[in-house]
Amino acid sequence: MPGTVGRVPTPAGPVPGAQVPDTATLVGDHPWDGTTLGPHESWDPALRAAVEIVLASPAPMALYLGDELLLLYNDGYADLIGEQHPQALGRPAAEVFAEVWRTPGVGEIVEHAYRSGEPFLSKEVPIPPGHGAGGLGSAVYTRACSPVRDSRGRIVGVLSVVAETSPATRQLQGLSEFAAALAGTLTLDDVARVALRYTITSFDADRVSFAVDEGGGWRMARRVRGELLDEADERLPPLWRRGSADWRPPAVVSARNGRASFTDDGQPLHEIAVDRHDQRIRALAAVPLRASVVRGTLTVGYRSAHPWSAPERALLAASAELVGQATERARRFETQHGTAQLLQRSMLPESLPVLPRLRIAARYDPGVDGNAAGGDFYDAFVLPTGGLGVVLGDVAGHDVQAAARMGQVRAALRALALNDPRPDQVLAGLDRLVSSLGAEAGTHELFVTVAFGVIDMDREQLTLASAGHPTPLLRRCAPGAEPRAEYVEVPLGAPLGVGYRPATRTVAFPPGDTLLLFSDGVVERRQQALSHGLARLAESVAAAPSGDPRALCAVATAAVSGATEDDVAVLAVEYALRPSRSARMEVPAEPTAPSRVRHWMTAQLDEWRVAESVIGAAVLCTSELTTNALLHAGTAAQVEIDLSPERLLVSVADSGSRGTVTRARTDTLSSRGRGLGLIEELTDAWGTDPTVRGSTVWFEILLPPE
Repeated sequence: MPGTVGRVPTPAGPVPGAQVPDTATLVGDHPWDGTTLGPHESWDPALRAAVEIVLASPAPMALYLGDELLLLYNDGYADLIGEQHPQALGRPAAEVFAEVWRTPGVGEIVEHAYRSGEPFLSKEVPIPPGHGAGGLGSAVYTRACSPVRDSRGRIVGVLSVVAETSPATRQLQGLSEFAAALAGTLTLDDVARVALRYTITSFDADRVSFAVDEGGGWRMARRVRGELLDEADERLPPLWRRGSADWRPPAVVSARNGRASFTDDGQPLHEIAVDRHDQRIRALAAVPLRASVVRGTLTVGYRSAHPWSAPERALLAASAELVGQATERARRFETQHGTAQLLQRSMLPESLPVLPRLRIAARYDPGVDGNAAGGDFYDAFVLPTGGLGVVLGDVAGHDVQAAARMGQVRAALRALALNDPRPDQVLAGLDRLVSSLGAEAGTHELFVTVAFGVIDMDREQLTLASAGHPTPLLRRCAPGAEPRAEYVEVPLGAPLGVGYRPATRTVAFPPGDTLLLFSDGVVERRQQALSHGLARLAESVAAAPSGDPRALCAVATAAVSGATEDDVAVLAVEYALRPSRSARMEVPAEPTAPSRVRHWMTAQLDEWRVAESVIGAAVLCTSELTTNALLHAGTAAQVEIDLSPERLLVSVADSGSRGTVTRARTDTLSSRGRGLGLIEELTDAWGTDPTVRGSTVWFEILLPPE
């Protein structure tokens, strides 16, 4: 297995009185280089992290590693298998438990989890027994199995957590499920959500919190019993409470000194209480995460006196270990992801042209691997002839080099178009540039697909050229007619860099129509024909309630079901029937800002003679989004309203780094699910768009016919 970090931890010495060395020592001394796994110093970092968790846990845990399912376990599991230990270490599980391995519900569970990647919980079943007093014998146990993946996402083993089915040990059966849930987290928001959900349920607590060090200060998220949480709420970022470097709540004190603290009865949160939920807590446990890089804490609290038993303390310690590992992974991911996305977005246009009759919007979403910068790009710019140039392309590759080449190609295309806007000549010149870059790099694998068009409003025409790019889509919507979508039959030609031949197609582009350029990530899915994706996109665009570009971008990115591993880029341009009216307000980051937005927006829409029902819904939704931007992004915001005869479009932009903010949650809200529910109920379309320096949340309300 790849990887060369650290070594399996071993304690300073054997446990006094033990007949054999403890399990961690045996694991460190075992001749793994004689197995298919190879020397433990070369194991993958993710596998080594799983080994550390198992050996540090007081709960009985075992790892089944590799195709042979070689056994690696901790002291708790060694006690369960009795005389089988220590000979079982490093041997195939099918040999160790040969007597019962083929019994239904025993070995097949582990093998299925390894092959399929599906976690499994088996309740009240026998576990492969040992042959001594310490063995499991005929006892009934609960066993949870979940796959263990390496840093590349490949399954390299199975983690098994074993617990005797009894009131005292039933909490342990959720530990493996907790580990599996944490394995799927990417960001600190994800870790907080999973950790808080698990701890409040598993410990039947009244209040739980998760705190983490941010370098120059601290942030803490909490959850209290009785909060109204639904599926939509669970998708939203938690509301973090922030504190300075010298903040003194029990969670921060425990994280700072690295020692767990347990209060059986008292007022542990009296000095930092923000509401009655904190004030009513009498018993509190604060357990540090004990991560090597990130400092943090997990806390569990009760409203009544609560003595902390040894099993509870052990389970809290094991839970904190899991959360600590997930927190470090999340911090690394967020750093890498932020760098990659900043590079990607810095090479895209910071703003698109604002024209009286042409409304323009674009959307870019990274693929599955958010750590890699991609080569998708878009642009729109006014030409010297008065026309509008629009482009969307894809440079081969998903790395920093691809992003850098994308920047070169986009800049060169604009320069060529400003000199001679004919689409075929622009792409011909760009083909020479790409061929030159490929020759300079000494590679024949550099190629670019691109669609470039020029919109002539005076002639109501659209001229397009394409070099191996997906066919552009037109949403036709003549006044009084039903919308329809059709693909423009543009001569595709070969991609740039591999022999592009100039060719163009000119089609009518009257008022009411919308042009949609998109990358292949919009329509391509594994195990689905490309024709299916193209058909679904056309159906969704035709069925959209309006031709508004921002709404169509959201419709296009969600048209084809299933995850895509490619980046997604969409550019939409609507030739409006009539010019729209717009207004903008800069919102300072201060408590009175939402109230000021409400008054400004009400006055503006009333001046434009918008129906009162539309004004009420729009003002309420805008207030929610403005509060959300101020709370979660922590920066000033910008509210923009755009009114056309067909719809009202409102957007709230911030300059924070959270990326997908969706609504506000404050202690004054009557229901935690209210904000998102309001927007979904009162608007016809809404979404979030990451931008170069933050995120934009928008919604659209269709207007009743005049």
